[in-house]
Amino acid sequence: MRTALSLLSLAIPALGAGIVYNDQIDAAYDFVIAGGGLAGLVLASRLSEDSNTTVLVLEAGASVTYRADIPGNAYYSSLLNTDYDWQYMTVPQPNAGNRVLPWPRGKVLGGSTAVNGLYLVRPSAIEVDAWSQLLPGQSSAAAWSWASLFEAMKKSETFTEPSDAIKNAGRIQYDVTSHGRSGPLHYAYPGFIVPVVGNWTSTLDWVGIPPSPDANGGSGWGAFIATSSINPSNWTRSYSRSAYIDPLGPRPNLAILPNATVTKIIWAPNNDGNGKKVAQGVEFAASRGAPRRSVTARKEVILAGGHWKPKYRDAFWYRAQASPGRFRDTLYELPGVGAHLQDHIATEVVFRTTAETAASIRGSAIAYANITDLFGDWAPTFQEQVRANMSDNVNALVPNDPRVKAGYQAVYEATTEKILMSQAGQPLCNIPSRKDTSTSIPPILLTHPSSTLDTFPILGTLDDPRRPETCPKARPNSTSQRKHRRRGISRRIRPNRRRMGRMVERQDPNEYHPSCTMSMLPEEQAGVVDADLRMYGTSNVRVVDSSIYPIQFAAHLMAPTYGMAEQAASIIRAQYNGVPPPASTVPTSASGSATQTANPNNGNGNNTNGGVVGLKNNNVLWAALCLMAGLVMVI
Repeated sequence: MRTALSLLSLAIPALGAGIVYNDQIDAAYDFVIAGGGLAGLVLASRLSEDSNTTVLVLEAGASVTYRADIPGNAYYSSLLNTDYDWQYMTVPQPNAGNRVLPWPRGKVLGGSTAVNGLYLVRPSAIEVDAWSQLLPGQSSAAAWSWASLFEAMKKSETFTEPSDAIKNAGRIQYDVTSHGRSGPLHYAYPGFIVPVVGNWTSTLDWVGIPPSPDANGGSGWGAFIATSSINPSNWTRSYSRSAYIDPLGPRPNLAILPNATVTKIIWAPNNDGNGKKVAQGVEFAASRGAPRRSVTARKEVILAGGHWKPKYRDAFWYRAQASPGRFRDTLYELPGVGAHLQDHIATEVVFRTTAETAASIRGSAIAYANITDLFGDWAPTFQEQVRANMSDNVNALVPNDPRVKAGYQAVYEATTEKILMSQAGQPLCNIPSRKDTSTSIPPILLTHPSSTLDTFPILGTLDDPRRPETCPKARPNSTSQRKHRRRGISRRIRPNRRRMGRMVERQDPNEYHPSCTMSMLPEEQAGVVDADLRMYGTSNVRVVDSSIYPIQFAAHLMAPTYGMAEQAASIIRAQYNGVPPPASTVPTSASGSATQTANPNNGNGNNTNGGVVGLKNNNVLWAALCLMAGLVMVI
C-alpha cells in the first residue's frame, strides 16, 4: 500500500517528467535533493536513470516556463525582482557609499539558470587543476582536474555551430572538438550579430589583447564572442529544467515538488559505526507559516540550494565559530560554512560621445585579459607584490579562525603561484546566522579589509606609471593611436584619486556569480566537503552546487557547474552501483582539425598565460579599472 504525504503546490501546471502538482509524494525516497536549480535537476535526472533508485527534489520556488523560455527576457522582461527571484540584499556597504546592493538569485524550478543572462563560457585549465591540487591525498581529487571536468562539461552539452554568415559577421573562432555534441543542454552563438560586435576582437587586438582561438578548450583568456545557453532549433532558453527534466519520459521513480522549502535536516539520534552523523531525512514547508512536513531519505540527503546554505546552519545544527551562542546544540563544528563567499566584480566607465552608438546592444562579447596582456614586462613584479601581501591579508580575515586562515592561505597561494591572472577582485564575505535561518534571508557582509571595495588604499597615487590610464599594453603607443582613441569623445576627464574612488564607490560591482561558501578543501583548512562532495562529519549528506568551489573561476559559473553536477552524479552512482568513482580521463584533443586553429597552450596554462582569477591584495583595483575601462566592455 502506498504511503503518501500532502503538501499544497501553488505552481501553475506545466509539462515535465516527475513534477508533482497533485500534492502527493511518498513518505521515503532513496535520495532527497534540497534545491531544484541547476545542480539539483541534473542530479535528479541522472540518478533516476537507475530504475531501482527513487529520487525526490524539493524546490522552494514555483514551476514556471512561459517567461523563462524567451532569451530576450533575460534583460527586457526579466524574472528578476519578481516572485521568481529570492531578491537577496546586502547590508549597507561602508565602502560602497553605504548602499544596500541587490543580489538576485532564481527562486523557480531551474534556479538561476532560468533567470540569468545565458552566458555559457568555461574556466581555464590552470584554474580547475589548481582546484584539484588543493585536495592532496583525497581519492576522488582527480575528478576535479581539468581533464575530468572538461569531459563532464562536454557530456552535458549539445553545441550547434554558427552559420557562415554569423561566423564571419562576428569573426568567431572556435574548436569544434572542445564542445559536446550529444548532451541535454543546448548552446550556440547568437542568431543575429550586430555589425559593431564584429569589431570587438580586432579592436582589442589593436590595443594588445589578442583574440582567443578557442576560449572553451582550457585557454579562457583574450577576446571572444561568447556562446549562450540557447536551443537554436526554436531559439528558446536552454536551462536545467528544459534540458534535463522536460524531455524525460515517465519516470515513476522521480518526484519533483515545487513550492517546498527545506527547513532542516532530521538527524538520527546515534552516530554510525565510524562516529559520523547520519541524516534520516528533511523537514520542509510551503512557506514560513505553513505546516512543517518531513520525508525520509533512505540513502542520502543532497544539498543543492546554491551558496545560501549557510542560512540553514542552525537548522542543520552545524556550528560556525563566527556565530557562538546562537545554536541549541553543536553536532559538528565546521567553521568554513559561509566564511568564504566570493563573487566577480565589474566597474563601468561611462563617457559622453558625439558618435552614433549601439548602447542598447549587450551580452554578445566579452574579453578576459591576463597579467601579461595588461602589464607586459612588469607582470613578475606584480606577482611578487601579491605574494608579499599574503600574510597581511590572511591575518586580516574575519572570523579569525586558524582553519579558515589555513584554507584562505592555500587558495591564496594557488592563485598567486599557479594562476595570477587578475580579471577583477574577489570580495570575501561572511553570511552570519540569525534566528529562524531556515526561512529568513541572511545579511551579506564584506569581511576582508583589503577587498576591492576599499578603493582608496588600492588606487595608489596618480603619479604611479601603472595606474589604469597608463597600463603598458593598453595605452596607445603613437600620436595617431591616441587621436583615434579619443575620436567622438566630447569631453576629456582628468580624474584624481578622490574622483576615481568615488566613481568606484557608486558602482554596483556585484556580477551575481556567488560561490565558495561550502568549499571543497581539506577539513583542517576549513573545508566543508571532501572530494566526494560529502560534508565532513556526516556519512550521508552531500553538497552539490557552486558553493563547493574553493576558487572563484574567471568565468560565468554555469558551464563548470553543469560539469560538476555531472561528475557528482557519476561519483554517487559509482558508490551505489559497485564500481569505482570516475578517475581523471584523457579528453578529446582540444586542438587538431577544427573550424579555426586551436591555441597552442590549450589546456596547459602557465603562470604568464593562464586564466583569470581575482586576487586579494592592495594592487588589484587599478588593474580591474584598467581592464574594465578599455578592455572588458560587454557590448
